[in-house]
Amino acid sequence: MVNQDNLDRDEKNKDICERIKNCKKCELCKKRTQAVPGFGNWDADIMLVGEGPGKNEDLKGVPFVGAAGKFLTQLLDSIEVKREDIFITNMVKCRPPNNRDPKPEELEACLPYLREQTALIRPKVICTLGRFAMKSLIDPDLSISEVHGKCYRKKGLLFIALYHPAAALYNGSLKKVLQDDFLGIKKYLENRQEI
Repeated sequence: MVNQDNLDRDEKNKDICERIKNCKKCELCKKRTQAVPGFGNWDADIMLVGEGPGKNEDLKGVPFVGAAGKFLTQLLDSIEVKREDIFITNMVKCRPPNNRDPKPEELEACLPYLREQTALIRPKVICTLGRFAMKSLIDPDLSISEVHGKCYRKKGLLFIALYHPAAALYNGSLKKVLQDDFLGIKKYLENRQEI
């Protein structure tokens, strides 16, 4: 017998992805190769949220597929989590030109999609990747260098602020910091104790 709840969830997932792929709510749609709704498990305990798709993501339609994505996969492997077991997405679903920060109106256009994805997935923890996602989802007054690896509760959700994997590729000293912060995620999921 087919589980109606799963069927409804699958239909909602497809609907969200289809609306994102066809979205024309802001100017980013005009220069995209394709929108990048997100990738992964819709039953994930961990949801990762970056800023926006880069060049490789725009071409492939999948988030975090370049060098930063490879490092992200290594970080996940280090805590014995597979990419297909989590859900990865971005604040905006289309690539901002020259990888600039998304504009307020672009964020406003995409935020309902992220809210829908979060409500459908119901992750145990949402990890913001980088300063921009942290400021957008947790608190605009925070500094990533001061709060990385820490837990924040907001509107019933648990967030952990992390450096973006690309930042660690540009600044090698952040690799160890990011590795340690990922170990903190594992500790939280195992013990349900905030880090």
